[in-house]
Amino acid sequence: MPTFADFARSFEAGARSRDLVEQCLARIAAPDGEGSRAFLKVHADQARAAADLHDTMRRSGAPASPFAGIPVSIKDLFDMAGDVTTAGSRVLRDASPATRDAPAVSRLRAAGFIPIGRTNMTEFAFSGLGINPHFGTPANAYDRANVRIPGGSSSGAAVSVTDGMAVAALGTDTGGSCRIPAALCGLVGFKPTANRVPLDGAVPLSTSLDSIGPIATSVACCAVLDAVLAGEEVRPLRDFPLNGLRLAVPQTLVFDGIDSDVGRAFTVARTALSEAGAKIVDIPLRELSELAQINRKGGFGAAEAYASHRPLIEAKAALYDPRVLSRILRGREQDAADYIDLMRARADFIRRVRAAVAPFDALLLPTVPIVAPRIADLDDEIAYRDVNLLLLRNPTIANFLDACAISLPCHQPGEAPVGLMLIGHNGGDQRLFDIAAAVEGLLTAG
Repeated sequence: MPTFADFARSFEAGARSRDLVEQCLARIAAPDGEGSRAFLKVHADQARAAADLHDTMRRSGAPASPFAGIPVSIKDLFDMAGDVTTAGSRVLRDASPATRDAPAVSRLRAAGFIPIGRTNMTEFAFSGLGINPHFGTPANAYDRANVRIPGGSSSGAAVSVTDGMAVAALGTDTGGSCRIPAALCGLVGFKPTANRVPLDGAVPLSTSLDSIGPIATSVACCAVLDAVLAGEEVRPLRDFPLNGLRLAVPQTLVFDGIDSDVGRAFTVARTALSEAGAKIVDIPLRELSELAQINRKGGFGAAEAYASHRPLIEAKAALYDPRVLSRILRGREQDAADYIDLMRARADFIRRVRAAVAPFDALLLPTVPIVAPRIADLDDEIAYRDVNLLLLRNPTIANFLDACAISLPCHQPGEAPVGLMLIGHNGGDQRLFDIAAAVEGLLTAG
């Protein structure tokens, strides 16, 4: 798939942003496509106008960002001036339109990216499956005849990229909401150290765990978007030697319930890294077995979501997806003492795990333990719950640790998409990108 660098070179050679935007809009509008389920609103006129402006500036020789004119999709969790931010829900459809863009959106515009529309998502971002009963669920591009889940909560974001309706996507990640759909759809998804990107103007799920990240076709594209979102200078990725790279593979929890496709792809990737000189060590990391007990009352997600949703639930409970509502209502199980205990337990968990993984450059593990299941197989309430928990299990480790993490494809062409996850250290985002680019180069070369 073309990268930002490819598009930048084509613009320099005379290609028009307007043509690229029209191609994306045509795919969104295709009657046999997923556009009506992937997007909740399309900004066609605004995108065309922005593309014409960038094309005019380039023709006139005016200085332009190399990314000016590249269309991106925006998850329906972010404020965009003039739009109602519904967070994939009917509950907020009567809210007032936003008066200004969220900082994440305004930074993308300032860098020249063109928001082409608002993408569908799990209601209020509270599920890793990507299913939305209100607006439909966009189907995974893999094995589309069997209508498989895209992963969530940034479901429309991922499908917008796989189907060429946008070049990249802006998403959020509270427990894997960028990395899960990236893994299931064969893309790259990144979760930054949370405080690097401002959360203002994004509907919160869990203020303790929320982060904002990109979904794209390559590590380099995600690195560009992350720098823009964080207000940092875009820098070239540095060559990182795989020979001597120190990776730890946790043996607790993360391989439970793994299917044959994921197990095979992970083993092949691990072997390739070892043969390239990476030092890969299995570590117990038994602390991971504590997470279920620490979060037994719903954790930060339930507590903080319930705190913000109480007035809406009192007025409009019947409008919620019942499966999302039930997860939010778990927040009622926690009192102030429980919440304080949770904060203390997290701080202690972070301290002990950081000490255990300090000798390593990153953790290496499957992003999720299964390939994308069929939507039809998740109609049953128990199946929905169990598969949702399974998909969230590995990615949430990084959120609970407040670490940075990235998922990149590790399957062979034609096979079901499988994600390989690297979890870095808090604040080590740029180093993680360098490592991920080296791993990506190895895997794609094979």
